[in-house]
Amino acid sequence: MDRQKDDSLKKVLNQVPQGFLVDSSWMNQNGISRQSAHQYTRNGWLESLGRGLFRRPFPAGTRPDVLIDWKIPVLSTQQLMNHRVHVGGMSALQLAGVTHYLSFGGNARLYLYGEVPSWFERLSLNIRPCLRPTNLFTDLDLGIDNSDFSLASGDGQSLSLSPWTWPMRMSSPERAIMEMIDELPKEESFHDVDTLFRSLSNLRPRKLSELLQDCRSVKVKRLFLVFAERHGHAWRKHLDLANVDLGSGDRSIVKGGRLHPIYRVTVPPEFVPGRKEEELGA
Repeated sequence: MDRQKDDSLKKVLNQVPQGFLVDSSWMNQNGISRQSAHQYTRNGWLESLGRGLFRRPFPAGTRPDVLIDWKIPVLSTQQLMNHRVHVGGMSALQLAGVTHYLSFGGNARLYLYGEVPSWFERLSLNIRPCLRPTNLFTDLDLGIDNSDFSLASGDGQSLSLSPWTWPMRMSSPERAIMEMIDELPKEESFHDVDTLFRSLSNLRPRKLSELLQDCRSVKVKRLFLVFAERHGHAWRKHLDLANVDLGSGDRSIVKGGRLHPIYRVTVPPEFVPGRKEEELGA
């Protein structure tokens, strides 16, 4: 390999922090041919993680749990390879500190929304990726934040691997709870959503109103308001529902459930307000 070309390629790869990933598309965009990538792999400057995917090696002695942590691959996807991907739903709520009874690790789920590359599911990670489209909202960026947080709480070794000019794209709690509600009833339970909703006392009513207006799912909007009525947080009375389309007709969501008298969607019986029979609209 020509020395000048070699130095040029090294300069490009120096953009990639240790442990971070790049794919063949990134290599092509940065002028690194397939032949050069294989040469880098043979020289130990890169390691192959399968067809068309490479990682800059971790430092010697890196702990095994860091090698399988999901956050570096997500940051690589978002910030190095510029895929339009964000962490959302239950995962974003946990990272925001809203819920403490759910944890990553083992068979935990990581909800990723957007243009997640196909190789992500082939990685050996400490989570199970759940890939979702971004069609729940019309505005792809509404309620998405660039969030700074430690790659692993209290883990100085992981923190040292991250360029902290790179925040992670995540759903705000206002968007994340609607994404989680969208998983009802197959992937999430009413009990888990209800438990989370109890702690959502600090949501921003203006942002909620914008998201409800922008949301494409009648099911999500009606169920969100069911939980909002049930918990009665202070922000509920400040919601602007004038331009929120709740659709028409009854919606059957839960098999064997009961119809909510206000929002006309079936829910587990315990989520129906205690009212007189004639008020249930049966």
